[in-house]
Amino acid sequence: MLNARSLATLPRETRDTLFLLAVIAWVLLMQAGHLPLWCTALALTMLLGRGWLALTQRALPPLAWRVALLALAVAATWLDYRTLLGQQAGVALVALLLALKTLELRARRDAFVVFFLGFFALLTLFFHSQSLPTALGILLALLGLLTALVNANLPLGRPPLLLSARLAGRMMLLGTPLMLVLFLLFPRLAPLWGLPADALGGRSGLSDRMQVGQVAQLALDPSVALRIRFDGQPPTQDALYFRGPVLSRFDGIEWRPAPTLPDAARAALRVAGEPVRYQVTLEPSRRPWLFVLEATPQAPLVPGHRPYMSADLQWLTRQPLTELVRYEAQSYTSFRHGPERANGALQEQVELPAGYNPRTLALARQLRSELERSLPAGQDPGAALIERGLDRLRRGGYRYTLEPGGYGRDSADEFWFDRRAGFCEHIAASFVILLRAAGVPARVVTGYQGGERNPVDGLWSVRQSDAHAWAEVWLPGQGWTRVDPTAAVQPDRIGTLQRLRPAPGLLADAMIRVSPTLVAQWGQAWEALNHRWNQWVLDYSQTRQLDLLRRLGFAAPDSADLVRLLAGLLGLLGLAGAAWALRQGHRRDPWLRLLQRARQRLLRAGYPVAPQATPRQLAGLLEVDAAAAGRWPALRDWLLALERQRYDPSSRHSLAELRRQADKLDWPPPLRATSRPVPPSVLR
Repeated sequence: MLNARSLATLPRETRDTLFLLAVIAWVLLMQAGHLPLWCTALALTMLLGRGWLALTQRALPPLAWRVALLALAVAATWLDYRTLLGQQAGVALVALLLALKTLELRARRDAFVVFFLGFFALLTLFFHSQSLPTALGILLALLGLLTALVNANLPLGRPPLLLSARLAGRMMLLGTPLMLVLFLLFPRLAPLWGLPADALGGRSGLSDRMQVGQVAQLALDPSVALRIRFDGQPPTQDALYFRGPVLSRFDGIEWRPAPTLPDAARAALRVAGEPVRYQVTLEPSRRPWLFVLEATPQAPLVPGHRPYMSADLQWLTRQPLTELVRYEAQSYTSFRHGPERANGALQEQVELPAGYNPRTLALARQLRSELERSLPAGQDPGAALIERGLDRLRRGGYRYTLEPGGYGRDSADEFWFDRRAGFCEHIAASFVILLRAAGVPARVVTGYQGGERNPVDGLWSVRQSDAHAWAEVWLPGQGWTRVDPTAAVQPDRIGTLQRLRPAPGLLADAMIRVSPTLVAQWGQAWEALNHRWNQWVLDYSQTRQLDLLRRLGFAAPDSADLVRLLAGLLGLLGLAGAAWALRQGHRRDPWLRLLQRARQRLLRAGYPVAPQATPRQLAGLLEVDAAAAGRWPALRDWLLALERQRYDPSSRHSLAELRRQADKLDWPPPLRATSRPVPPSVLR
């Protein structure tokens, strides 16, 4: 096992190679979650093999081996992705080529290729995530690559890696002003890449399709879907329904939305009471959905978008949202929508495919028949059927669970009569099928329900684990009415936001046992910090750029003003850099001043010192003088130390220390004349 002491004894080439391999391994490990397992394993295996060759001082593999590994990498990439182009295949190939290039790391030229491949691989991490942890990991990898690059440009001696790291850190700090100017003023363009493909199957979250029964075990996704800042008092937990896709078509297996025309529902929406005003920060979803509280009659204010409302009260944009979006909205928790009298459009909301769920259909006919006999003539049985279904859920031993097991073809039959367990999708879909079978128009609504307030910044976080499905039922004289059958199975899921939780890992479980309050506080602080990152970095759009120009005094700024201001600031930075370089050129080097001081002292002592004599030549003057060689050994050593300080980065002497030593040294006394013979070779 290598430690700090054994690393210090390694040859410089071995030490530098191992450091570079460690940095590359860190870059590839950050990519591991987005690469196939075989790709990560092959790349890390090549890095480990290269490290073993460096430690054992063995020769690098011959060309035939490298060509074979290249062919293997290309073939495996092709077999996995069926292409060598595109985002995913390209990133995998870059990772493999980066590891493969280390196997021919013979010269500085090869090292520079590895450096630039590493920088490019760092950029590809932003294809998958632009979060704060990703940025911090990239910053660490950037410092490592710059350290290795600086170290490769210090060819003499054995410069410590800490020295190279300090120089690399200084370079990053010097580049910070330029980075800030470019970040603030460079015109914002559409993203050059998309977000990763939707992979919500088997995890909590939302989709525009719902296939009940295909997921036997649901994994809660704790990532934040949206954050809300309420103006004033927020609604109660049981009123926090954020509307998403409405699923009204069912083919026996899959629920999906019906096609709709924009703004078809606004006239049928009737609201009452005071509105709830709030601001939403929506995470990228690659969907055109804007999540707002039910119900929102006016379009949310979304910079750069023109939202529209579907006939199902869902607000959408005309393009998928591939970046962080912040918008303002006002909603009414008391509302009605849809026709108050039956019409032909409601017929689709009672349709069921033939040949599915026969026991549920029989149960629905039985319930309707019983109610028609007991209810007054002409009274619609819809409300009574809803209550019968909810009462069955309350009293029938039904459970809300993350692990209901796999469902078969007749998922509603299995839920009502066999398993009696499921998560919200099972419950809502089975409830809607029961009502449709009884002739009551019903549909499934998906979205988010609930949220939790962060006491650090006062924001409400709605997570993917808050994704929910509920029923919407049409009743005469009322229109569409929300009915949440999950509340009948587990009331605290809705009223007090008691979520089902997956079992924590060993570390998380130990921390919760030690101090659950501390864990909660850390999580809240991290959420607040992450929101600030989203707000000030990821959400810095062209609109906010133009707002910045207005605050700087521009009356009606546009993109041309951004370009002009950016060009002007870059010009000023360039002039400032040129002035600094010119000043540094005219400024006398402190090392040269100290050397000139030594020349003058020896010249006054009678030594024939050339105007451009080096420290080693001055020490040679003392060695030639037999009398001086024995009298001033400390002076000779000091001159050689001065040379090492200048040209050997591993020197332990600082310039300030050498300056202090010069004041304490015993120098040759001044002479009026000199007759010391000095060979010409000393002065060359």
